[in-house]
Amino acid sequence: MEKVKYFIKSHLDFGFYPGIIFPIISAIIIYPCAKFLPPDFGYENGVIENIQMSVLALCFLFALFAKTGKKFFYFIGLIVLLLAAREINYGRTIFFPIPGEVNAYYSWKEIKYGWLANPLIGIYISGCVLYFIFGKVYNQMWNIIKNVKFPVWNFLFLFSGVILALYAEKSGLSFVTEEVCELLFYVSLMSIIWLYAFNKKFFSEENSK
Repeated sequence: MEKVKYFIKSHLDFGFYPGIIFPIISAIIIYPCAKFLPPDFGYENGVIENIQMSVLALCFLFALFAKTGKKFFYFIGLIVLLLAAREINYGRTIFFPIPGEVNAYYSWKEIKYGWLANPLIGIYISGCVLYFIFGKVYNQMWNIIKNVKFPVWNFLFLFSGVILALYAEKSGLSFVTEEVCELLFYVSLMSIIWLYAFNKKFFSEENSK
């Protein structure tokens, strides 16, 4: 029991920080959005996905201009770019719509040289892994884990977004429901990156070693 108390005291932060308002709003609007928004809001390249991409752009900028632990945040930036690429199906839903059909796109098998997509994605992911290893990003990540408490509410919203998005996808719920759940994940990620990158309580010179 004492070990549990020590872990909570030394590693968990139950404080509310300004950025938490965005995950809270995102969580609150999930039901009304799913209930009342027209289906096309949840389509590929639709309103919700465009908002998601804007949030991911902010995530990338926060990571890029982090005040400390720069290698770690550059790695996070690379992961954010991968998430953004996934949102547009690595360009497939931007460049290869099926004419005359709604929210329909050619598969990679139907696209000339589409077979290159998976190998190129694999190369990018491999590059991220190599940067993590040979750039010794794990050192800065460990320093952050060791020296900085976890903002509990921000991470709670983050994991809730992941779970709800997976549930919406597996359960065959509407596109809008799935997309707003994903938006909760992205907004929560943005709030966490901002905290660790810029909030003085969450970054220190120790994390840049």
